[in-house]
Amino acid sequence: MPTTHHLPEMKEFWIKFELPFLILSILCGKQSIALEIPNFILNNGRRIPSIGFGTWMAKDQDLEIALDEALEAGYRYIDTAYLYENEKVIGKVLKRWIAEKKLKREDLFILSKLPPSGNRPEGVSKYLKKSLENLQLDYLDMYLIHVPFAFKEDGNNLYPLAPDNRSIDMDSTTDLRAIWQEMEQQVNAGLTKSIGLSNFNVTQIERVLKNSWIKPSALQIELNLYLQQKKLVEFCKENNILVIAYSPLGSPGLRKFYEQFKEKIDLPDLLGDRTVKAIADKYSKKTSQIILRFYIQSGIVPIPKSINPSRIRMNLDIFDFQLDDQDMGELKSLDKNRRILHFSDLFKGIQNHPEYPFKEQ
Repeated sequence: MPTTHHLPEMKEFWIKFELPFLILSILCGKQSIALEIPNFILNNGRRIPSIGFGTWMAKDQDLEIALDEALEAGYRYIDTAYLYENEKVIGKVLKRWIAEKKLKREDLFILSKLPPSGNRPEGVSKYLKKSLENLQLDYLDMYLIHVPFAFKEDGNNLYPLAPDNRSIDMDSTTDLRAIWQEMEQQVNAGLTKSIGLSNFNVTQIERVLKNSWIKPSALQIELNLYLQQKKLVEFCKENNILVIAYSPLGSPGLRKFYEQFKEKIDLPDLLGDRTVKAIADKYSKKTSQIILRFYIQSGIVPIPKSINPSRIRMNLDIFDFQLDDQDMGELKSLDKNRRILHFSDLFKGIQNHPEYPFKEQ
């Protein structure tokens, strides 16, 4: 029987996974972070590292250098998407690491996502195969439906505009059940080991669960201390669906992305929060490390993104301490239900799509 991904009692988790990690570091004379990262167990019995390397908004040489640094540091879960337009760079780096025998393919956990323009049954296999070609891989470890809504397909244009040249040209005929059935076929075909969802709400997940024979292994959503989505997270835990947190540190680099669409965004200063700072001082850690540790202790996989070498390594240096119950409670109390990424400000008119996911919030 596949085991659940939920964390055991923290004492047991510490003894089984993190104490050996710390002891080995001490014996080596320094705390190296290029060691094996503790794993969570998915509902199909497969393992996923408890922290991943996010790549959204990272491209070209910056990403190539950063990914080399991340792999050297010990990251093995690499998170990408067809929509990020960076799969080819990631594939180039991975191919080199495998060819040089620094890593084996089975050491890695590679996740990509179906783009909105492929959100129809006939698009699933088509775009998965494109991702595999870009990544120079034979299979993915996980493939997600990136969003529940769909754009019309317009050649290589990932953000097609409607005739008004302002709003997104959306396809309102999205059938999530039919798309999920095709996702299941990709597992049968051996093109991906696991499948899951991203940016779905409870109602949409329930619809998939009722019409599936392979259950979603994961849900990737925006999560940070000011947007903890507790009801959605609890629903996933009850249904043995692992939660993956994107933008766990509040996406301080998101302003540049919004500028592409001539939009401005007000971003929360999570790293400067007084409560987080006080807890960081208590453990002699950075505020980013406290936030990432909070999610791992909550049984959630964070995928921080950085191209800064010191931050890449710093984000992994979180397995030598444990937040106590009071710390966890104080961090949970920071929730403000403040969403950063609504999609409607980027993709004009998408809130009118039948499957726009944030209507029920």
